[in-house]
Amino acid sequence: MALIALCVAVSLASDLGRSAPALMPLLVGVPGHAPFADIAHGELWRLVTPMLVHFGLLHILFNMMWLWDLGRLIELVKGSAFLLGFVVATGIASNVAQYAITGNPLFGGMSGVVYALLGYVWMQGRHNPRFGFVLHKSTVAMMLVWYVLCWTGFVGAIANWAHTAGLLLGVAWGYAQAKGRSRA
Repeated sequence: MALIALCVAVSLASDLGRSAPALMPLLVGVPGHAPFADIAHGELWRLVTPMLVHFGLLHILFNMMWLWDLGRLIELVKGSAFLLGFVVATGIASNVAQYAITGNPLFGGMSGVVYALLGYVWMQGRHNPRFGFVLHKSTVAMMLVWYVLCWTGFVGAIANWAHTAGLLLGVAWGYAQAKGRSRA
């Protein structure tokens, strides 16, 4: 709930990304600056804050719905501290991947984290019987179809590298923990 409230507050404060003065300090970098220059000059919050900004009502609605559904499962099993660490780690990785590959700081949203949550819960459910939750195949299929659709460009400008980094990290983390438990 705290993460959702923070995302909603930040998104409203930036007028869903339309208020440049509110948005600029939240982006991973300032447009026109050398990539990662702002972070290198000590503005480390920029590694995290892009995941808090959303560009439209549907963007925040769907991201918060998935954060609630998938994040809650992880929080129930692993606790709030794990969930927060997971969100921060996968959010930073997603933001860095998107910016490093595209060089464009104009992106935001919790989607990279959402795909990391999906990957984590998916792998834990498939490979760790003690996890207690298994995603329905149709849920995974729908999210993967959306992932591919986003890459086509038919749904507009999407931070596809953030989605990709999040999904890969979530799958790897979930699988590694599940396999580690099965050997214990």
